[in-house]
Parts: sequence; structure tokens; C-alpha cells
Amino acid sequence: MKFSIIIPVYNTEKYLEKCLDSVFTSSYKNYEVIIINDGTEDNSENLINKYLKKYDNIKYIKQKNMGLSVARNNGIKTATGDYILFLDSDDYIDKELLATLNTFTKDEDVVRFQIREINNDKNNDILEDGFNTCSGNDAFTKIVRYKYIEMAQLYAIKNSYLQKNNYKFLKGIYHEDFHLIPRIIYNASKVKSLSFIGYNYVIRENSIMTDKTKEEQKMKDALYIFENVQDEIKNKKELSHFYATSILLKYFNLDNKEKYKNKIIELKVFDYLNSDTLKRKLNKTKYKAKFGG
Repeated sequence: MKFSIIIPVYNTEKYLEKCLDSVFTSSYKNYEVIIINDGTEDNSENLINKYLKKYDNIKYIKQKNMGLSVARNNGIKTATGDYILFLDSDDYIDKELLATLNTFTKDEDVVRFQIREINNDKNNDILEDGFNTCSGNDAFTKIVRYKYIEMAQLYAIKNSYLQKNNYKFLKGIYHEDFHLIPRIIYNASKVKSLSFIGYNYVIRENSIMTDKTKEEQKMKDALYIFENVQDEIKNKKELSHFYATSILLKYFNLDNKEKYKNKIIELKVFDYLNSDTLKRKLNKTKYKAKFGG
């Protein structure tokens, strides 16, 4: 089994060597590395060139700065592996991740693995319960209980499944994983989750994930994404409930809420909430009351 590891790079020279070393010291060797230089302005390109001279299984794409979505999409176009993984250039993988995936992957469309948070050299293992192969619908109801749901870096995705469905990351937004990954999971024929921590997520200040000044942009992105996918998800109960709930949670965490209220009403976000349990029914009633519904 061959893996394609897609690594977009933009101004991460401080972390890049550790990221790349984690790949090239993997115990499993049947893989290609696709590095996308997304117009980096620091010393990252010089570091990349050192690895290009040392290893012959690197594909190198250089582009002007167009953002993470475009970089990943260009990586997908180039990938020849059976499964695709996404690695951020300030994070790193476990040396046994690829070997573990090779051992336990049995033709699933999507295989999930788990995450370790690295915060100022302190480790926090987020070891979620794995599960055996099941449908995407059933898998989603399990994964939606995880701490990290739509983080693309935590999934090995079958290349042919991506290509067949023409799955792409949406350009021009911060919240690209929210648009694509839940749908990839839900629509899959076979999904498995491994109780193996394979990804080391380095939490750093001013990243997109941690920068609170970007919360409003994430809210705008979430509404844009919802408008983009709402026709597709409206008859998929768990998926539609996830998107609607996510938007409402983002809304209530904002300092400046009111300017998004009318858009939520216009998009009929509440209609996408499930009321199949007492708790969900009460939550739906509560949310509607807060919006004057």
C-alpha cells in the first residue's frame, strides 16, 4: 500500500525540519511526499531544497500564495498513492503511523486515527475510542462525539474515493475542513477508526486555529459553507444536525452576535436540527426561542 502525504508550506521554517523528519524517519517506506510551497516568504524554501537533494520520493510544487485549500487541492491532483494524508508543516506524525495504517486498513474509504496536542512542550493525548469498519453514516454518529471531528490531518482517505467524487477543499476560507471532511466521512461506504495516536498537533500562538480575532471570519465562513452544502445535506439527518449545531455554537460564542442573526434565520438553520430525542427537541426549542422563533 502506498501513501501520499500532502504538506503545504507557508512561513513555518521554525517547525518544518521536525515535520519533514517525522515523515522520512517513518518505519514504513512506501510513500511519496508532496510539498507545496504556498508562496512562503521565510527560509522554508531553502530547507525544502535540502530535502529535495537528499530524498527522491518528494514531489515539489511551487505556487504563489493562494491559501491552504488551493495547496491541498494541487497536492491531491498530483498524488499517486492509494491513500492520501494531510500534514501541516508545523506539526509532525508518529514514526509508526504509516505502518499502523498499512496493517489495519482493509480497503476502507476513510480511516481515522487520533491526535496528541503539543502545547509548550506539554503533551495531551486525545485517545478516542476506535471502532471497526462501518458505513459512513454510522461512523459519523461516533466521530461526532470526538473532540476533533473535521480536522483533515486525522484521516487517511482513499485516493480513488476522492477522485471519483471530485472532492475538493473550498477556496478562500479559513474553515476549509468544516466544508469537506464531514461530508467525506458521512458519504463513505466504509469507515474505520483506530485507537492510535498518529498525529502531533503543535498548538502555537496566532495560528488560524487559536487566533480568537478570526472568530468572526470563521462565523462568516461557516454560514457561507452551510449555504453551499445545504441542498446536499438536508435529507441526511446526522450530517445536517452537525452543521446546524456547529453554526449555532459559533454564533453564541461570538462577542458581536447580532449582525449574523438575520442570516441564520434566512438560511433556516433551525430546520436542519434534529428533534429525535428529548434533549435535541429541548435544544431546538431553546435555540428558536433565543432567535424569537
